[in-house]
Amino acid sequence: MDVHDDKVMQKRQILKFDLKKMNEQVKEVSDDIAIEFALTIKINGKEFATLVCTPTHLKELIIGFLAGEGLIRSIEDIRDINIDINTGFAFIELKNKSINVSDFNEKRFVGSCCGKSRQFYFQNDVKTAKTINSKVSMTVSQCLNLMSLLEDQSKHFKKTGGVHQGALCNRTEILIFQSDIGRHNVLDKIYGQCLLQKMTFHEKCIVFSGRISSEVLLKVAKIGVGLIISKSAPTNLALDLADDLGITVIGFVRGSKINVYTHSERIIT
Repeated sequence: MDVHDDKVMQKRQILKFDLKKMNEQVKEVSDDIAIEFALTIKINGKEFATLVCTPTHLKELIIGFLAGEGLIRSIEDIRDINIDINTGFAFIELKNKSINVSDFNEKRFVGSCCGKSRQFYFQNDVKTAKTINSKVSMTVSQCLNLMSLLEDQSKHFKKTGGVHQGALCNRTEILIFQSDIGRHNVLDKIYGQCLLQKMTFHEKCIVFSGRISSEVLLKVAKIGVGLIISKSAPTNLALDLADDLGITVIGFVRGSKINVYTHSERIIT
């Protein structure tokens, strides 16, 4: 068990039924359950939002979340971050004291399941979502290999079945890996870590385990990455946004197959 296992999952005794086993149809076993944690963010003393998340890499999560909302542009915009894991509060002091938190939709609750907080995403997207002109390109084999690398690192999903995974990659390797119970939290953590490490997004892609919804697509646009590779499916609104914003969407990356939905010019055949 590594340093983060006790924050990602906990043990619980359950009854396991299996009708195919004649002599052992039910037994009590210890199961790994994904941890769900509520983190309330206060900015300059005022409550801003509550994120439902996995309680790992919370600093990265907060920074990526605030950058995606347009409250900060870089890590230098933050004077101080104080996270109290025991009470579930994060206290953020911005250098710009004139920012009115109420202008960013005060006291929003961002759940761990995408699709239930659309009003959260649509208010400031015009300011923060970028049209992408990335020159990144990939072969089909590179896309398949990156998905394989992501799955190799997804030990918490294999144990709990309750978390999503995502990674910032170049053509051949994972540069940043993050996991969380929330799909959009994974992307915020990646974004926050990039800002902390002052990484560039030139010729990078996002490899992702979950469905590509409109919220996920907008997160990718706000990060500034031109290609997302997912094991799962996209939605029609996500594809409409990807067309408009210049993002290549690849889904159903499984076995030897991929589906390219938008901006296929980035896929080398």
